[in-house]
Parts: sequence; C-alpha cells; structure tokens
Amino acid sequence: MSGSITLRDVTVVDPRDGSLAPAMDVTVAGERIVSVVPTGGGTAGGTADGTTNGGTVVDAAGQYVVPGYLDMHAHPLGPKDPAGSLELMLANGITGFRQMAGSAKLLEQRRAGTLPIPPNAPELLLMPGEILNPLNAGTAETAVATVRRQKANGADFIKVGFVTPPVFFAAQAEASRLGIPIVGHLPTGIDVVAASRGGMKSIEHLGPGVGILAGCSTAEVEIVERLASAPSRLKAPPFKVPFAEKIAARVIRKLVVNPSLMAGDVDVEVLRRAIDTFDEDKALALAARFVADGTWQVPTLIRERTSELSDDPEYRDDPNLRYVAEPTLRQWREASGKFAALAAPVKATFRDAYALRMRITGLFDRAGVKILAGSDSCGAGWEVPGFALHQEFDQLAKAGLSPLRVLQTVTSDAAAFLDAGDTRGAVEPGKAADLVLLGANPLERTDHLHDIRGVLRAGRFHSRDDLEAIKGRVAAARSVT
Repeated sequence: MSGSITLRDVTVVDPRDGSLAPAMDVTVAGERIVSVVPTGGGTAGGTADGTTNGGTVVDAAGQYVVPGYLDMHAHPLGPKDPAGSLELMLANGITGFRQMAGSAKLLEQRRAGTLPIPPNAPELLLMPGEILNPLNAGTAETAVATVRRQKANGADFIKVGFVTPPVFFAAQAEASRLGIPIVGHLPTGIDVVAASRGGMKSIEHLGPGVGILAGCSTAEVEIVERLASAPSRLKAPPFKVPFAEKIAARVIRKLVVNPSLMAGDVDVEVLRRAIDTFDEDKALALAARFVADGTWQVPTLIRERTSELSDDPEYRDDPNLRYVAEPTLRQWREASGKFAALAAPVKATFRDAYALRMRITGLFDRAGVKILAGSDSCGAGWEVPGFALHQEFDQLAKAGLSPLRVLQTVTSDAAAFLDAGDTRGAVEPGKAADLVLLGANPLERTDHLHDIRGVLRAGRFHSRDDLEAIKGRVAAARSVT
C-alpha cells in the first residue's frame, strides 16, 4: 500500500517525554509525515471506500503509533541471504539499522547504489569498513593506515575489534584527527576510562568479555596486568597475507557464533575475579565518566545471553528457528553442544557474568548513561533477525529500564546518536514516514512493543497480514536452503 496514507484516530506516543496525544490523524506522503492533527479537525476527510484525497485511510482507533524501531547493532549485510534477514527485520517493526560489519566491497556497492537491499527492508543508517583486527591493524602504523583508507572509502565510523591497547589508541587518535567516530570493542587489558576520554562514541557489548566489568572492579589494576601478560591468541602475521580481509572475515564469522568458546583459562580466571570484586561505587564513577564524555553503551544483552547461557533449552526450542536455514542451525547447535560440555565452574562464571552485566546496565541507565538497543543479529548463535531485537527489549526491561526508556533506546535516543533528531525519533510533520502501529500502550509495558499491527516504511504501509506474509515467505525460503 503506497501513496498518501492516514492513520485515523490513533494515539501518538512521543518517546522524547512519554506524552500521549489520543484521537489523532497522522498523514504521510512519500517518505515524510505531512500532518498530525486531531481526528475530524484536519483536512484528511474520508470516503466510504477508505480513501482520502487520493490516498488511503487506515482505521487505527484504539491503537498507538511510535517511530520505527532502529536496531543499532546488527549485521544483515553479510555474504548469505541478506534479503531474508532484512525482510524479517522489517516484519518486526525495524525501519532502520546500523550495520556493524562492513568491507571495501560493501562501501563500493553503497556508492554505486547496488547494495543487496530489497524493497521491503529497513534503511541502512550507518556502515563501517572492515573491523580492525590483527591482519589490518596489527601495529599502530597499519592501524593508522587502515583508518585513513576506510575514511577515504566513505566509512561512516571505524569499528574496533581484536587489537591491542597501543593499536587501539593509535587508531582512536587518527580517527579523532580525521573527524570520524570510533566505536566497538574494548581491547583486552585496556584502560576503559582512557578509551572514554579519548572520544570513543559507543562501546558495544559492555566490552565484550571482561571489558567494562574490569573498570567496575576493585582489582582492576591486577586484572589489566594479568591480561597484559597473557599471550594473545589473535596475532598479526609477520608478513603481508594475500586476501587478508577475506581470511579475517571468515575467522570472525566463526568466532561470533559464540565468543565464549574462545575464552581461555586466563580469560575465565580474570572474569571470575572481576565478578567477585565488583564495586558499585566504581561502577557509578565509571558511569559518571561516560556521561561526561558522551560515551554511549550498546549492551546487546541478548547477544551476551545467547553466548553465556548458550545451552539454555529455550533457544533450541524457539519456534522462530523456522526462519533459520538448516546449515546455520547446525552451526548453532554444534556451538551450543561445545558450550554445554564446558566444565561446570566455567559455565557458572559465564552465568554470573551475565547477571552482573544486567545489573551494570540498570545501574548505568539510572546514572544517566545513554543506552541504545542493538541485537547483534545475523551471525550470532540463537539470534533470529528481527525477533532478536524484541528479545533485547525484554532483557533491557529485566535489567531495570522502564518501558519508556526501552522505547527511547530504539527511537528518540537512537535519533540523537545519529545526529538525526530533526528527521527521526518522533511522530511529527517533516520527520521520516517510518512508523510502527501498536495494539497497546508501550508506556505501560515493554512487551506491548511486540504487539505490532502495522509498519510504515518510507511511506509504504504494511498491515499485520502483510507482515505475516513476509515472515511466511522467508520461512519457506529458509526451509529449502
């Protein structure tokens, strides 16, 4: 359904302040909202066949409209079937995403307008080049060169992955000099405060690993020194490797299914130490640092849960696995089996680590740290694209975020992070015609964010039946893959 569309008699939710405006008509034309007026008080008019001034009226009485959800950490533009993943995301109310793994090829395709994005898909908001790793950033010099190349290729930000602290700070300094944001992982053994002060725009996964947990520990110095003295399992080769980026991409894809399986004895030891020496005052001091520096957090709690509680039976029994191709399911089951075989004390450490991540997320939120919702779907084990972001909503709620705060993480706060408050993050004239129609008030309960009755994406309306049809097509395609 396209053309001028009016959502008739809907309650408009403003995520910026939690206000509600009942009995409104929201009209969109093309890719923008053109009016938001009281029902019966505007120019929408209406006819018996449901059209208005050449457009269409959707009866939304008793329903609520919010800005479209923005998944701020996802990987749908991968080598296998991005179309199906993107369509599942749209069917779950996601109208935009921050792509967290890029490449020179993807950046080139974006410039040429040939990215493999279908019509029924969320908008690509931001994309980096290749994640910084030992093959393209094994030394400070190569890291600086890679940052420069990615900036020249049109990357929107630099994503840090598996590098050493000296390499990280060299890359951060060059990114700052070039005026390009740097985000991503905290390298093992890094000074978290120094990374924040240096201008890291967002920290993903609360680290990952011991990451931020070390900064909340009374044994932080001991933990950092212990990690610094441990041998690295990801090292730069002593010579230039042909097709290095392709090799790195394959290694990283295998790693991201469940990073917990890469943890060695030292990693588990320091993780246990960080858990046992957690100090709330240190956590609050770190939160104050993040607030002062404007350092955002994208905790991806569902990603951490599927890694650190990988053998939870609920994942194997998830009915949404019908949207996952069998080869991918085999990979997930294999990784889960390996996790289940870990020693009981190791699994207990991971469980306790996840509980602490939940506690820290709630503490950070209450302290005013800016938080974004991201799923890390498309590659991570037990994460079904689209549905995973809704699981993240539930985890954020369990961590203590109010329904309004959860809504803000994917709407108004996401718009602020993107410096797009003028065009996103609220339902008002001039903003993007990317909207989600809900059957119940999302300010009352977080799970009301799951009750999607329709999605407007770039001015095209998808009814609940349309969204179910999209899911059905993806499930059918994946069943024969």
